[in-house]
Amino acid sequence: MIELLSATIERDQYGVERQTYTAREVFCQVHSVSRAEFFDGGRSGLNPEYQLTMFVGDYEGEGLVRYEGNTYAVYRTYKPDNSDYIELYIERKGGSNGKNGTD
Repeated sequence: MIELLSATIERDQYGVERQTYTAREVFCQVHSVSRAEFFDGGRSGLNPEYQLTMFVGDYEGEGLVRYEGNTYAVYRTYKPDNSDYIELYIERKGGSNGKNGTD
């Protein structure tokens, strides 16, 4: 089980914009990325860690995922033709890898 994080920007009483996150739990299968994905991503400046496979209806375009207490950014998605599942490829990177999911 993972949490998909949606960001919302709200203004406080002083007009300052603050980003808040809403989490939804979804079921998925977690896999390590392939060697090819790891090395191709590394060449592009990415740090691939996991491939998540979930029902396509559960994914609403969220850009952040919380898994085992860490937050990851979605850098690529793939939906095979005639499939009810979508693959999310995620990485840890600065600004999105805090323990609370928003650091």
